[in-house]
Amino acid sequence: MHRSFYYYIVAAVTTAIAGILHLIWTSSIIGKAPPAISIFFIVSGLAQAFWALPMIKRWGRKWYYIGLAGTVILVILYAATRVPNPLTGGRPAPTNEIGISILIFETAYVAITATILVREKRMKKVSDKEQLR
Repeated sequence: MHRSFYYYIVAAVTTAIAGILHLIWTSSIIGKAPPAISIFFIVSGLAQAFWALPMIKRWGRKWYYIGLAGTVILVILYAATRVPNPLTGGRPAPTNEIGISILIFETAYVAITATILVREKRMKKVSDKEQLR
């Protein structure tokens, strides 16, 4: 197995763990939070858990960019809800251990996927130059 494949495995694992943690956290708020919030976290968790498949199967750059963008949006939403704003009713949402864990795995996924994209771009340039010879 080529060592660059490990990047894809680690990206798949980080997004899957973030998704599973979202689903675990959702199970603790169902019935306590508004239904829209529960649905948002269920959909987010399922999407992140699913996103392990495009990473491990190496479906291509388009899929990596979509996963990267979706995860960046989740990180931004997390950060935005930790300061007073209209989304949170004027007060910041509480910070807890599972939220921080999810954020760590999401940030790791973003960094690893960005690394994969840069490496693939470099490899494409090298292979294009070799074909010209």
